[in-house]
Amino acid sequence: MPFAPLQNDTFLRACWRQATDHTPVWLMRQAGRYLPEYVATRAKAGSFMGLATNVDYATEVTLQPLERFPLDAAILFSDILTVPDAMGLGLSFEAGEGPRFACPVRDEAAIAALAVPDLDKLRYVFDAVASIRRALNGRVPLIGFSGSPWTLACYMVEGAGSSDYRLVKSLMYSRPDLMHRLLAVNADAVAAYLNAQIDAGAQAVMLFDSWGGVLADGAFQEFSLAYTARVLGQLKRDGADGTPVPRIVFTKGGGLWLDAMRALDCEVLGLDWTVNLGAARAKVGEGAQGKALQGNIDPNVLFAPPDRIEAEVAKVLQSFGTPHADRSQPGPTHIFNLGHGISQFTPPDHVAALVSAVHAQSRLLRA
Repeated sequence: MPFAPLQNDTFLRACWRQATDHTPVWLMRQAGRYLPEYVATRAKAGSFMGLATNVDYATEVTLQPLERFPLDAAILFSDILTVPDAMGLGLSFEAGEGPRFACPVRDEAAIAALAVPDLDKLRYVFDAVASIRRALNGRVPLIGFSGSPWTLACYMVEGAGSSDYRLVKSLMYSRPDLMHRLLAVNADAVAAYLNAQIDAGAQAVMLFDSWGGVLADGAFQEFSLAYTARVLGQLKRDGADGTPVPRIVFTKGGGLWLDAMRALDCEVLGLDWTVNLGAARAKVGEGAQGKALQGNIDPNVLFAPPDRIEAEVAKVLQSFGTPHADRSQPGPTHIFNLGHGISQFTPPDHVAALVSAVHAQSRLLRA
Protein backbone atom coordinates (compact mmCIF):
# COMPACT_ATOMS: atom_id res chain seq x y z
CA MET A 1 0.00 0.00 0.00
CA PRO A 2 1.42 3.45 -0.88
CA PHE A 3 2.22 5.70 2.07
CA ALA A 4 1.49 9.40 2.48
CA PRO A 5 4.29 11.89 1.64
CA LEU A 6 6.48 12.84 4.59
CA GLN A 7 5.63 16.27 6.04
CA ASN A 8 8.51 16.52 8.55
CA ASP A 9 11.78 14.99 7.32
CA THR A 10 14.05 16.79 9.81
CA PHE A 11 15.03 13.58 11.61
CA LEU A 12 15.90 11.75 8.38
CA ARG A 13 17.85 14.73 7.05
CA ALA A 14 19.90 14.79 10.25
CA CYS A 15 20.52 11.02 9.93
CA TRP A 16 21.99 11.69 6.48
CA ARG A 17 24.12 14.56 7.89
CA GLN A 18 22.17 17.19 5.99
CA ALA A 19 21.61 20.69 7.39
CA THR A 20 18.28 21.21 9.18
CA ASP A 21 16.32 24.20 10.47
CA HIS A 22 16.33 22.81 14.02
CA THR A 23 17.83 19.88 15.90
CA PRO A 24 15.34 17.00 15.66
CA VAL A 25 14.29 15.31 18.89
CA TRP A 26 12.74 11.99 19.82
CA LEU A 27 13.08 9.97 23.03
CA MET A 28 13.98 6.38 23.67
CA ARG A 29 10.93 4.69 25.22
CA GLN A 30 8.82 7.76 24.36
CA ALA A 31 5.70 5.57 24.29
CA GLY A 32 5.50 4.15 27.79
CA ARG A 33 4.40 4.10 31.38
CA TYR A 34 5.04 7.79 32.13
CA LEU A 35 1.96 8.59 29.99
CA PRO A 36 -1.40 7.97 31.70
CA GLU A 37 -3.01 7.21 28.34
CA TYR A 38 -0.47 4.41 27.82
CA VAL A 39 -1.29 2.96 31.24
CA ALA A 40 -4.98 3.00 30.33
CA THR A 41 -4.37 1.24 27.00
CA ARG A 42 -2.15 -1.38 28.63
CA ALA A 43 -4.88 -2.06 31.18
CA LYS A 44 -7.29 -2.71 28.31
CA ALA A 45 -4.76 -5.04 26.68
CA GLY A 46 -4.30 -6.99 29.91
CA SER A 47 -0.52 -7.39 29.70
CA PHE A 48 2.58 -6.01 28.01
CA MET A 49 2.61 -8.78 25.40
CA GLY A 50 -1.12 -8.36 24.93
CA LEU A 51 -0.34 -4.76 24.05
CA ALA A 52 2.68 -5.48 21.84
CA THR A 53 1.06 -8.29 19.87
CA ASN A 54 -2.17 -6.41 19.12
CA VAL A 55 -1.76 -4.28 16.00
CA ASP A 56 -4.41 -1.74 16.98
CA TYR A 57 -3.05 -1.28 20.50
CA ALA A 58 0.56 -1.08 19.29
CA THR A 59 -0.47 1.58 16.78
CA GLU A 60 -2.40 3.52 19.40
CA VAL A 61 0.42 3.68 21.93
CA THR A 62 3.07 4.48 19.30
CA LEU A 63 1.10 7.59 18.36
CA GLN A 64 0.24 8.69 21.92
CA PRO A 65 3.42 10.73 22.57
CA LEU A 66 3.02 12.46 19.20
CA GLU A 67 -0.41 13.71 20.27
CA ARG A 68 1.20 15.38 23.30
CA PHE A 69 4.60 16.52 22.02
CA PRO A 70 5.89 17.84 18.64
CA LEU A 71 8.45 15.06 18.33
CA ASP A 72 10.35 14.62 15.07
CA ALA A 73 10.08 10.82 14.83
CA ALA A 74 7.95 7.93 16.01
CA ILE A 75 9.42 4.59 17.12
CA LEU A 76 7.62 1.28 16.81
CA PHE A 77 6.11 0.10 20.08
CA SER A 78 7.50 -3.38 20.67
CA ASP A 79 10.22 -5.08 22.72
CA ILE A 80 13.78 -6.09 21.96
CA LEU A 81 13.08 -9.68 23.06
CA THR A 82 10.53 -10.58 20.38
CA VAL A 83 13.21 -12.35 18.32
CA PRO A 84 14.34 -14.86 20.98
CA ASP A 85 10.68 -15.34 21.91
CA ALA A 86 10.06 -16.41 18.30
CA MET A 87 12.98 -18.85 18.69
CA GLY A 88 10.88 -20.66 21.31
CA LEU A 89 12.40 -19.36 24.55
CA GLY A 90 9.02 -18.50 26.09
CA LEU A 91 9.01 -14.78 26.88
CA SER A 92 6.84 -13.43 29.69
CA PHE A 93 6.67 -10.21 31.67
CA GLU A 94 6.05 -10.55 35.40
CA ALA A 95 4.73 -7.50 37.22
CA GLY A 96 7.63 -5.70 38.88
CA GLU A 97 10.19 -8.18 37.58
CA GLY A 98 10.66 -7.34 33.91
CA PRO A 99 11.11 -9.88 31.10
CA ARG A 100 11.80 -13.55 31.76
CA PHE A 101 12.46 -16.57 29.53
CA ALA A 102 11.02 -19.96 30.44
CA CYS A 103 13.76 -21.75 28.45
CA PRO A 104 17.12 -19.97 28.80
CA VAL A 105 19.98 -21.11 26.56
CA ARG A 106 22.95 -22.31 28.62
CA ASP A 107 24.49 -25.44 27.14
CA GLU A 108 25.79 -26.90 23.91
CA ALA A 109 22.58 -28.71 23.01
CA ALA A 110 20.39 -25.65 23.51
CA ILE A 111 22.70 -23.46 21.44
CA ALA A 112 23.03 -26.07 18.69
CA ALA A 113 19.23 -26.15 18.43
CA LEU A 114 18.94 -22.40 17.83
CA ALA A 115 17.99 -21.17 14.38
CA VAL A 116 16.74 -18.00 12.72
CA PRO A 117 13.03 -18.09 13.55
CA ASP A 118 10.16 -18.32 11.09
CA LEU A 119 9.36 -14.64 10.55
CA ASP A 120 5.65 -15.47 10.38
CA LYS A 121 5.85 -15.81 14.16
CA LEU A 122 6.68 -12.08 14.20
CA ARG A 123 3.98 -11.09 11.74
CA TYR A 124 2.31 -9.02 14.46
CA VAL A 125 5.36 -6.74 14.51
CA PHE A 126 5.41 -6.18 10.76
CA ASP A 127 1.65 -5.65 10.66
CA ALA A 128 2.08 -3.05 13.41
CA VAL A 129 4.81 -1.27 11.43
CA ALA A 130 2.55 -1.00 8.39
CA SER A 131 -0.42 0.09 10.51
CA ILE A 132 1.62 2.76 12.34
CA ARG A 133 3.10 4.06 9.10
CA ARG A 134 -0.40 4.49 7.66
CA ALA A 135 -1.72 6.06 10.86
CA LEU A 136 1.15 8.57 10.93
CA ASN A 137 -0.04 9.74 7.51
CA GLY A 138 3.34 11.32 6.80
CA ARG A 139 3.46 13.37 10.02
CA VAL A 140 6.96 12.15 11.00
CA PRO A 141 9.20 9.18 10.07
CA LEU A 142 8.81 5.78 11.74
CA ILE A 143 11.81 4.06 13.34
CA GLY A 144 11.97 0.27 13.56
CA PHE A 145 14.37 -1.46 15.94
CA SER A 146 15.88 -4.59 17.39
CA GLY A 147 18.17 -5.57 20.21
CA SER A 148 21.75 -6.25 19.18
CA PRO A 149 23.02 -9.84 18.96
CA TRP A 150 25.04 -9.46 22.19
CA THR A 151 22.23 -7.80 24.15
CA LEU A 152 19.79 -10.53 23.08
CA ALA A 153 22.35 -13.15 24.11
CA CYS A 154 22.56 -11.63 27.59
CA TYR A 155 18.84 -12.17 28.15
CA MET A 156 18.81 -15.56 26.42
CA VAL A 157 21.56 -16.98 28.64
CA GLU A 158 20.70 -15.23 31.90
CA GLY A 159 16.99 -15.93 31.40
CA ALA A 160 16.13 -12.41 32.62
CA GLY A 161 17.82 -9.12 33.39
CA SER A 162 21.07 -9.37 35.32
CA SER A 163 23.10 -7.34 37.76
CA ASP A 164 26.43 -9.09 37.13
CA TYR A 165 26.07 -10.98 33.77
CA ARG A 166 27.71 -13.96 35.48
CA LEU A 167 26.07 -16.67 33.38
CA VAL A 168 26.54 -15.08 29.96
CA LYS A 169 30.12 -14.03 30.68
CA SER A 170 30.94 -17.46 32.10
CA LEU A 171 29.76 -19.00 28.83
CA MET A 172 31.67 -16.41 26.80
CA TYR A 173 34.98 -16.99 28.60
CA SER A 174 34.72 -20.76 29.06
CA ARG A 175 33.18 -21.68 25.70
CA PRO A 176 33.76 -18.84 23.24
CA ASP A 177 32.91 -21.24 20.41
CA LEU A 178 29.36 -21.61 21.75
CA MET A 179 29.01 -17.88 22.26
CA HIS A 180 30.09 -17.21 18.68
CA ARG A 181 27.53 -19.75 17.44
CA LEU A 182 24.78 -18.07 19.50
CA LEU A 183 25.75 -14.60 18.32
CA ALA A 184 25.90 -15.66 14.66
CA VAL A 185 22.34 -17.00 14.81
CA ASN A 186 21.21 -13.86 16.61
CA ALA A 187 22.86 -11.59 14.05
CA ASP A 188 21.24 -13.33 11.09
CA ALA A 189 17.86 -13.35 12.87
CA VAL A 190 18.10 -9.65 13.72
CA ALA A 191 19.03 -8.77 10.14
CA ALA A 192 16.04 -10.70 8.76
CA TYR A 193 13.79 -9.12 11.40
CA LEU A 194 14.89 -5.56 10.59
CA ASN A 195 14.64 -6.17 6.85
CA ALA A 196 11.04 -7.30 7.33
CA GLN A 197 10.36 -4.09 9.29
CA ILE A 198 11.88 -2.10 6.43
CA ASP A 199 9.68 -3.94 3.93
CA ALA A 200 6.64 -3.16 6.09
CA GLY A 201 7.35 0.57 6.13
CA ALA A 202 10.05 1.45 8.69
CA GLN A 203 11.92 4.57 7.50
CA ALA A 204 14.95 4.14 9.79
CA VAL A 205 16.15 1.22 11.90
CA MET A 206 18.01 1.18 15.20
CA LEU A 207 20.10 -1.47 16.95
CA PHE A 208 19.98 -1.28 20.74
CA ASP A 209 23.24 -2.68 22.13
CA SER A 210 22.01 -2.00 25.64
CA TRP A 211 24.56 -4.23 27.38
CA GLY A 212 27.60 -3.81 25.13
CA GLY A 213 29.14 -1.57 27.77
CA VAL A 214 29.37 -4.40 30.34
CA LEU A 215 32.09 -6.09 28.28
CA ALA A 216 35.83 -5.77 28.73
CA ASP A 217 37.92 -4.05 26.10
CA GLY A 218 38.70 -6.67 23.46
CA ALA A 219 35.65 -8.71 24.39
CA PHE A 220 33.43 -5.84 23.21
CA GLN A 221 35.06 -5.84 19.80
CA GLU A 222 34.91 -9.63 19.47
CA PHE A 223 31.51 -10.46 20.90
CA SER A 224 29.44 -7.30 20.37
CA LEU A 225 30.85 -5.01 17.69
CA ALA A 226 31.65 -7.78 15.20
CA TYR A 227 28.09 -9.08 15.31
CA THR A 228 26.56 -5.63 15.11
CA ALA A 229 28.64 -5.25 11.94
CA ARG A 230 27.32 -8.61 10.70
CA VAL A 231 23.75 -7.33 11.08
CA LEU A 232 24.48 -4.02 9.36
CA GLY A 233 26.08 -5.76 6.40
CA GLN A 234 22.86 -7.64 5.66
CA LEU A 235 20.38 -4.76 5.95
CA LYS A 236 18.40 -3.44 3.01
CA ARG A 237 19.34 0.08 1.98
CA ASP A 238 15.94 1.16 0.64
CA GLY A 239 12.50 1.10 2.19
CA ALA A 240 9.08 0.00 0.98
CA ASP A 241 8.68 3.29 -0.90
CA GLY A 242 12.17 3.22 -2.43
CA THR A 243 13.57 5.83 0.00
CA PRO A 244 16.99 5.10 1.60
CA VAL A 245 16.78 3.84 5.20
CA PRO A 246 19.39 5.14 7.68
CA ARG A 247 20.77 2.80 10.34
CA ILE A 248 21.38 3.82 13.97
CA VAL A 249 23.59 1.96 16.47
CA PHE A 250 23.33 2.74 20.17
CA THR A 251 25.73 1.11 22.64
CA LYS A 252 25.10 2.06 26.24
CA GLY A 253 28.50 2.47 27.84
CA GLY A 254 30.15 2.41 24.41
CA GLY A 255 31.89 5.78 24.55
CA LEU A 256 35.26 4.08 25.08
CA TRP A 257 35.05 2.46 21.65
CA LEU A 258 33.97 5.33 19.40
CA ASP A 259 37.14 4.99 17.32
CA ALA A 260 36.23 1.37 16.53
CA MET A 261 32.57 2.19 15.99
CA ARG A 262 33.44 4.81 13.40
CA ALA A 263 34.13 1.95 10.99
CA LEU A 264 30.59 0.53 11.32
CA ASP A 265 28.49 0.58 8.15
CA CYS A 266 25.80 2.81 9.65
CA GLU A 267 24.77 6.45 9.45
CA VAL A 268 24.14 7.35 13.12
CA LEU A 269 25.83 6.53 16.43
CA GLY A 270 23.78 6.93 19.60
CA LEU A 271 25.59 8.07 22.74
CA ASP A 272 24.78 7.76 26.42
CA TRP A 273 25.14 10.64 28.89
CA THR A 274 28.74 9.77 29.82
CA VAL A 275 30.04 10.99 26.45
CA ASN A 276 30.86 14.60 25.62
CA LEU A 277 29.15 15.40 22.32
CA GLY A 278 31.83 17.82 21.20
CA ALA A 279 34.57 15.25 21.76
CA ALA A 280 32.50 12.62 19.94
CA ARG A 281 31.90 15.02 17.07
CA ALA A 282 35.65 15.64 16.73
CA LYS A 283 36.33 11.90 16.81
CA VAL A 284 33.58 10.42 14.61
CA GLY A 285 31.27 13.22 13.42
CA GLU A 286 33.45 15.19 11.04
CA GLY A 287 34.64 14.48 7.51
CA ALA A 288 33.14 12.70 4.55
CA GLN A 289 32.85 9.40 6.42
CA GLY A 290 31.59 10.91 9.67
CA LYS A 291 28.54 9.72 11.58
CA ALA A 292 25.53 11.70 12.69
CA LEU A 293 25.33 11.68 16.50
CA GLN A 294 22.26 10.93 18.60
CA GLY A 295 21.79 11.69 22.31
CA ASN A 296 22.54 12.25 25.04
CA ILE A 297 20.93 14.06 27.99
CA ASP A 298 20.68 12.12 31.27
CA PRO A 299 17.05 10.88 31.56
CA ASN A 300 17.03 11.95 35.21
CA VAL A 301 17.30 15.57 34.12
CA LEU A 302 13.58 15.23 33.43
CA PHE A 303 12.90 15.16 37.20
CA ALA A 304 14.28 18.69 37.58
CA PRO A 305 12.05 21.80 37.27
CA PRO A 306 11.42 23.02 33.69
CA ASP A 307 13.88 25.92 33.97
CA ARG A 308 16.65 23.49 34.93
CA ILE A 309 15.64 21.16 32.08
CA GLU A 310 15.99 24.09 29.69
CA ALA A 311 19.45 24.86 31.10
CA GLU A 312 20.57 21.24 30.68
CA VAL A 313 19.22 21.18 27.12
CA ALA A 314 21.37 24.24 26.42
CA LYS A 315 24.45 22.43 27.75
CA VAL A 316 23.86 19.45 25.45
CA LEU A 317 23.27 21.60 22.38
CA GLN A 318 26.31 23.73 23.16
CA SER A 319 28.50 20.69 23.78
CA PHE A 320 27.79 19.50 20.22
CA GLY A 321 28.78 22.92 18.93
CA THR A 322 27.85 25.04 15.95
CA PRO A 323 25.13 23.35 13.87
CA HIS A 324 25.92 22.30 10.31
CA ALA A 325 24.31 24.91 8.01
CA ASP A 326 25.70 24.28 4.52
CA ARG A 327 22.85 22.73 2.53
CA SER A 328 25.11 22.00 -0.43
CA GLN A 329 27.03 19.22 1.30
CA PRO A 330 26.83 16.84 4.29
CA GLY A 331 28.38 17.77 7.61
CA PRO A 332 28.22 17.03 11.35
CA THR A 333 24.62 16.70 12.61
CA HIS A 334 22.94 16.02 15.93
CA ILE A 335 19.69 14.23 16.80
CA PHE A 336 18.62 15.14 20.34
CA ASN A 337 17.67 12.20 22.55
CA LEU A 338 18.12 10.81 26.03
CA GLY A 339 21.24 8.88 26.98
CA HIS A 340 18.95 5.89 27.67
CA GLY A 341 15.21 5.24 28.00
CA ILE A 342 12.77 7.58 29.72
CA SER A 343 11.79 6.65 33.29
CA GLN A 344 8.22 5.59 34.00
CA PHE A 345 8.08 8.20 36.78
CA THR A 346 8.82 11.17 34.49
CA PRO A 347 6.23 14.00 34.59
CA PRO A 348 4.81 14.44 31.06
CA ASP A 349 4.93 18.24 31.46
CA HIS A 350 8.69 17.98 31.87
CA VAL A 351 8.95 16.10 28.58
CA ALA A 352 6.99 18.92 26.95
CA ALA A 353 9.47 21.42 28.40
CA LEU A 354 12.41 19.44 27.03
CA VAL A 355 11.01 19.09 23.50
CA SER A 356 10.07 22.77 23.38
CA ALA A 357 13.51 23.80 24.62
CA VAL A 358 15.32 21.66 22.04
CA HIS A 359 13.32 23.15 19.17
CA ALA A 360 13.50 26.76 20.36
CA GLN A 361 17.16 26.79 21.41
CA SER A 362 18.41 24.89 18.38
CA ARG A 363 16.63 27.34 16.06
CA LEU A 364 18.33 30.22 17.85
CA LEU A 365 21.72 28.55 17.36
CA ARG A 366 21.04 28.59 13.60
CA ALA A 367 19.80 32.20 13.51
